[in-house]
Amino acid sequence: MKDVFLDLISQHQGLIHKICKLYRDGKEDRQDLFQEIVYQLWKSYPQFRQESSVTTWMYRVALNTALSSFRKQKPPVSYTDSLPDTEAGYPEEEGQEEQLFRALKHLKDGEKAIVSLFLEDMSYREMAEILGISENNVGVRINRIKSKLKEIIKELSYGS
Repeated sequence: MKDVFLDLISQHQGLIHKICKLYRDGKEDRQDLFQEIVYQLWKSYPQFRQESSVTTWMYRVALNTALSSFRKQKPPVSYTDSLPDTEAGYPEEEGQEEQLFRALKHLKDGEKAIVSLFLEDMSYREMAEILGISENNVGVRINRIKSKLKEIIKELSYGS
């Protein structure tokens, strides 16, 4: 059982890393979250009945772990946290991936979950199963999030 589990983690560690990058800023925080997700996956592995795909199960556990630990450790927000500038560690010119992840930090937790699944090329059906919402609702939320991200990226790029 241990070897099969370790193979699963090895094969799908990319999805865990995406969740960690989406919900944590610092390298050490991401590493801590990664370890916590793997621990939660290990604890729940004996109950995994393969009624859904492995990635669906892993995403569900990873997102729940990230969200629950995020709520426990969420520091108070100061007004300066929402005002990124070049002196705060955001270079004026950055790669598209980094720009996207910076914009994703401005989304609500549920929106981040949907985006992470969308970026993983999951079907609306799979996303609905993981999130516990209808496929139609997934489509509506994705369209709203896309519009919101366009505005966030525009504001971050032009400072308006």
